[in-house]
Amino acid sequence: MIVECVVTTIDRRGIVNTAPMGPTIDESESFDRFTLRPYQSSKTFANLNETRSGVLHVSDDVLLFAKAAVSEIDASTLDTQPARAVRGLILKNCKRYYEFVVDSIDDREPRAIVAARTVATGRFGDFVGFNRAAHAVIEAAILATRVDLLPHETIEADFARLRTIVDKTGGTRAATAFAFLEDYVKNHEYQKLNNKELSQ
Repeated sequence: MIVECVVTTIDRRGIVNTAPMGPTIDESESFDRFTLRPYQSSKTFANLNETRSGVLHVSDDVLLFAKAAVSEIDASTLDTQPARAVRGLILKNCKRYYEFVVDSIDDREPRAIVAARTVATGRFGDFVGFNRAAHAVIEAAILATRVDLLPHETIEADFARLRTIVDKTGGTRAATAFAFLEDYVKNHEYQKLNNKELSQ
């Protein structure tokens, strides 16, 4: 089972990275043990490889998911507290968190397989689930990370379909998150076309 979460990691200099990530969880073990699949080119992988620890968050903040998917988040803008059992930061606006250590890393493929084990947990509230708009924002965030892999027309068509869902079922935060992702995709396409014109 894959669950959409947010992972914070920290490098040896103390710089925090925030990234959305879908850990694979054995339903019988809950979050006691899970597997992460970060790309080896990502900061998340570099940090986990260096420090062998992080914090996994269950959150309903779709704006956080959107920003973490396509941009670097300044940790000073987040409401955080230090982790207790590992070197890292806990996002206080999450619902539950799991401080973890890395048991092993298999880096034979571009997406590494990171086996993690929870060493401390906590909660700030109950996770009631995502509505349709929140799911649409998550899907849009995934699409936004693939702007260099998919045709712009495909992304544009999918965004139009997802916007209808957000408009019908979302609140202010979902609308803000979706607009943020739309701007990111538009700016990326504009930059790509501009660079193409300059190279001709």
